[in-house]
Amino acid sequence: MHTSDPALAEPTAADRRRWARYLVEERAEAHVYTQLARRRAGEEQQILRELAAAEGRHEAHWLALLGGEPARLPRPGLRSRLLGWMAGRFGSIFVLALAQSAEARSPYDEEAYATPAMRADEKVHFEVVRGLAARGRRQLSGSFRAAVFGANDGLVSNLALVLGIGATGASSGLVLFSGFAGLLAGALSMGAGEFVSVRSQRELLEATQENGHGDASASDLDLDENELALVYRARGMDADEALTRARRVVSAAKAGMAMHTGPLRAGDEGGSDEHEIIGSAWSAAISSFLLFASGAIVPVLPWIFGLQGLPAVLTALGLVGLALLSTGAMVGVLSGGPPLRRGLRQLMIGFGAAAVTYGLGLLFGVSAG
Repeated sequence: MHTSDPALAEPTAADRRRWARYLVEERAEAHVYTQLARRRAGEEQQILRELAAAEGRHEAHWLALLGGEPARLPRPGLRSRLLGWMAGRFGSIFVLALAQSAEARSPYDEEAYATPAMRADEKVHFEVVRGLAARGRRQLSGSFRAAVFGANDGLVSNLALVLGIGATGASSGLVLFSGFAGLLAGALSMGAGEFVSVRSQRELLEATQENGHGDASASDLDLDENELALVYRARGMDADEALTRARRVVSAAKAGMAMHTGPLRAGDEGGSDEHEIIGSAWSAAISSFLLFASGAIVPVLPWIFGLQGLPAVLTALGLVGLALLSTGAMVGVLSGGPPLRRGLRQLMIGFGAAAVTYGLGLLFGVSAG
């Protein structure tokens, strides 16, 4: 590994401080991957250990430039410390999603003292971490989609409901009753709707899954394998590959041997199960019910604790605003996007819907007066 370049100017004190920051960040990233590896097994564990070893090589580069271990080193950044803390305690998809975001912002592209290999490593690391995070996202995608949708729907719809009714001048008791009625009705509707939606999607997929009827009949086919080849072509193979596969299956069947035909599409080779990606209908329904209820209870809390009028409205807005920001930021973390932007987007959408309903409530309240 090259540690110096004759074309580079004599390093300054600022250069050395920057190298020291790189050094501690590389150590922090290696620590994150090591901690994650301890909570994994098999291939994922090996991949994470290889990532930690690569960060160790980068660390050695900066140590060589610094001429050994400095007497004083800066602390790692807040993100690196947070990742290290989470990796040692949770080892979850959230840590990998945050690590993916961190790998996407490599400072080495503009760093004259970083080697081309280090720059390439950082880009490869991003893809590796993204691949690891994608496995967890696929497992979460079905239930997580229902959960996030349920929580936000509960927050926004019940906030709009209680604000709209409160704006008409209704009593606190009526607002509270309406809030609980909206919670129960919405949670039941969300749960039932999600169950039907996921069950229908799973049944649709089951209807499209290939079966072994064509292969099982292979021994009874004549010498022209075109009929079996049509089955493979209908499943997505090109004509030549389908005919080659059909000939092998027919030959094996006539010889009295069973043959595993293997994956029929390029996407099948990863072993991903579409049913697993969609998730369980019951899991999605229960997640929707509970998350809608947990979201819908938030706007009602001020009235539960005896507030009324404008103080109750402002408190409900504050509580729902925090919840919307949190769920939006969580989606941002898991999707690899900017958490703050996702949170603000959720906040604007939620408050926009509530503002419309509150305005209608004021209008009807004035009209009724």
